[in-house]
Amino acid sequence: MIARPLPDKRQEYIDLHAAVWPEVEATITDTGIRNFTIFVTGDVIVGYFEYTGEDYDLDQRRMAADEATQRWWAATGACQLPFHAGSAAPNWEMLDEVWHLA
Repeated sequence: MIARPLPDKRQEYIDLHAAVWPEVEATITDTGIRNFTIFVTGDVIVGYFEYTGEDYDLDQRRMAADEATQRWWAATGACQLPFHAGSAAPNWEMLDEVWHLA
């Protein structure tokens, strides 16, 4: 996943992730996501995670329905721009995997 922070909100985004809400972390784990890491370089944010569940779309809907996650996304989403102009993605663009070494 890839995103762009708003220049004046970059530090706020980093600060929010220095203390992620425990209920948000629990929802992420409960929906089959493991090894979730967010990297930042300049004006680019890259997220990586491994999905261990059985129905990604269903788990994503469950996550989106979670009240604490909705509040978290509102707080962090206000710090981000769409990565591509005109994108329908609210904050994160999904990347297509082209190579993986296990």
